[in-house]
Amino acid sequence: MFVAAAAALIVAILLGLVRALVGPTIYDRILAGNMIGTLTVILIAVHGFLAGRPEFLDIALVYALINFIGTIAILKYFRFKDLGHSGADHGEAKEDM
Repeated sequence: MFVAAAAALIVAILLGLVRALVGPTIYDRILAGNMIGTLTVILIAVHGFLAGRPEFLDIALVYALINFIGTIAILKYFRFKDLGHSGADHGEAKEDM
């Protein structure tokens, strides 16, 4: 049963890879990359269950956090063309003290 789940996850990852390569906009490609990362987390968890090694769940959680932070960083880069700005330089109102 879980082998079938792992096979279905691999097929879904391959479909996400196709979407990441063919996506018409950059946001489609970023979303496909995020989907691939999420499915990889699930695949690591399923593999840990199949192998009888529950410590793989810790690895999956760390990978999920890295995936989330990486997606936010990529979106910020494409929005502001720089990862160092706080956003105040791009049209947001500044208060005078």
